[in-house]
Amino acid sequence: MSSYDIAEQIREFLPGTEEILVQYLSGYLVDEASEDEDILQVARYVLESVAMDKPDVLEHLMTALSALLQDQLTRREKAQSVPKLQRLDKVLDMSKAGAMSNTIAFAEGVDLESINKGKASRVDVKKLEKQEAKLKAKIEKRARRDLYEGSKLLEQKKKEQSYEEMFMKINPLQSTASKNKSKDIHLPSIDVSFGSNRILSGASLTLAYGRRYGIIGRNGVGKSTLLRHIAMRDVPIPSHITILFVEQEIVGDDTTALQSVLKADVWRDHLLAEEVRLNARLAELDATPPGESDARLEEMRDEVSGRLAEVHASLADMDAESGPARAAALLAGLGFSEQDQGRPTRSFSGGWRMRLALARALFVKPALLLLDEPSNHIDLNALAWLEDYLQTWPGTLVVVSHDRAFLDAVATDIIHQHSGRLDYYKGNFTQFYSTKSERERNLRREYEAQIVYRKSLQAFIDRWRYNANRAAQAQSKIKILEKLPELTPPVAEETESFRFPETEKLSPPLLQLSEVTFGYDSLKIILNSINIDVGLDSRIAIVGSNGAGKSTLIKLLTGELSPQSGQLNRNGRLRVGYFAQHHVDTLIPTMNPVQFLAHKFPGKTEQEYRQHLGNFQISGLTGIQPIGTLSGGQKSRVAFSVLSLLRPHILLLDEPTNHLDLEGLDALMLALGTWNGGVIVISHDERFITSVAKELWVCGDGTVTKFKGDVEAYKSLIVSNIKAKP
Repeated sequence: MSSYDIAEQIREFLPGTEEILVQYLSGYLVDEASEDEDILQVARYVLESVAMDKPDVLEHLMTALSALLQDQLTRREKAQSVPKLQRLDKVLDMSKAGAMSNTIAFAEGVDLESINKGKASRVDVKKLEKQEAKLKAKIEKRARRDLYEGSKLLEQKKKEQSYEEMFMKINPLQSTASKNKSKDIHLPSIDVSFGSNRILSGASLTLAYGRRYGIIGRNGVGKSTLLRHIAMRDVPIPSHITILFVEQEIVGDDTTALQSVLKADVWRDHLLAEEVRLNARLAELDATPPGESDARLEEMRDEVSGRLAEVHASLADMDAESGPARAAALLAGLGFSEQDQGRPTRSFSGGWRMRLALARALFVKPALLLLDEPSNHIDLNALAWLEDYLQTWPGTLVVVSHDRAFLDAVATDIIHQHSGRLDYYKGNFTQFYSTKSERERNLRREYEAQIVYRKSLQAFIDRWRYNANRAAQAQSKIKILEKLPELTPPVAEETESFRFPETEKLSPPLLQLSEVTFGYDSLKIILNSINIDVGLDSRIAIVGSNGAGKSTLIKLLTGELSPQSGQLNRNGRLRVGYFAQHHVDTLIPTMNPVQFLAHKFPGKTEQEYRQHLGNFQISGLTGIQPIGTLSGGQKSRVAFSVLSLLRPHILLLDEPTNHLDLEGLDALMLALGTWNGGVIVISHDERFITSVAKELWVCGDGTVTKFKGDVEAYKSLIVSNIKAKP
């Protein structure tokens, strides 16, 4: 068997394989056959990238290669079965060993200098390194495709299990023995992965009962993945700690909103149903006429009565009797009127169903409540109520959020997720930012002081090392310098920047609604006699409860909806960019960002699309992985890049801050602040509104009116009105 025979087999089965790869593999399989590595598995990994669409051909090729290498592999197995010790004639200096290739097709690198030992290598090292880079790109692309497919399978698996099944599996009914157990969580070392992506490595998860934690971090760092692992007990959370994760809206059906909340506590619902059955069984036993089996009858009565007492005790522990009143209060706080509480869940829109999911979680009162971006789907009114409610939450709360005002109001601790670890800070977001900034300043000062100190040592050495009188001192300084640890500069804080192209001026009026009235049917008018004038200098924030007509107003301005009466005036040259609340629906999940831009705006080169995506921090491999595998914030960035290519005069933004991380929010605020077009924004983010808008308009009671005050004053007014209600 020779490398020539192996090369011929590869060429025969995979004739399209590049020659440099054929030579590389043939030399590797011959020369590495005496080593410990599973060379056939390595060869399979490499060849899979070539024969992606030919699995049968690959199997036949691997069988042929195995037959060719059989004798050598057998000899290697025999040699490995006899342990050998070898004494070296001289010390081997590993620092002078040959450099290792950065081959990624297998776990360990391949020493290029060991390939084709004893004869001239036919492999051009530079060409091989280029080939390895191409292999790396192919393997990473396949890994991301597998990740996308895997995520779809996980979602499908979740859909196959009902809420009730998941709840009872995750949260077993607690016995009285677990009441006195600690509900603190301390896991000193956890690893979290999704597909081939490592999210956390050896991280410490510490959650003290009764504290409220806000998790922050860059988009795509794995915050939501961490919450899912906790929720599914994929990390070892003690079984007596009840968990509930609010991630997505509930599925609508004929259950009323109030009943949906009551059914959220599955064990309460289960025990109430069991109580009904036990009472019926007890009545049946009591009605049984006396007979010969009186002893057995009495025994059955005792069994049923005993179980009924246990059920009553469990219901009392969970305060089941007050359930309807608590559920109604929660729904009212989240904006559901008494009439809405009796409506079937299928009649609510996605945003309202998300509120319903939130009400269900709050009703259950788990020991550990997990919320993923709760402010994304509720209006400023409900957000003000939620902030106030969560400040007295009795259990442990972990919330992923990018809303600084929300974190300031709710969080007692901040967890910063980055670089595969979790860093903990006491206090709310403002305190975290202050502490982190001070820590970074101290690190920078310490680094700069060390630089100065080392330079002074080096200057002394350079000046006196060859002076006979000072040589001893110089040598001492050299030893000090050599013993100093390697100096690593502090990591600079990452910043982002978005860029919207400057727009040309247009003669007013640009966009006007004059006495516009609209309703989806003639019996229910949503907006009545609306007058609004939008120009290039407009900076308007629209707030109000969900269903008040905010998004309807935006759609009237875009022309997506037509007024029932009144007039829409629009400049014929006007270009409007519309960021929809559910922008993800407009993205094609199987396309990558570059393909999507080419699909929407054909005619540019791939490099031009990549460069444009880079203006919104979609760069590198992120630009060529399926959109379906991107985080919510990364999808938002793709949507903003699409808006930018429209070169709009006016931007109409419906909840643009949803999913964006803190750096993305800062970049968006800066970009809008320096842009010369008009902006109308619907948002619940207090800091974003304050930064971007010059005017605050309130949508409600069928009209839109200017509010005399800032967002903080508006939120205070909402909370005081809610508390004033009986």
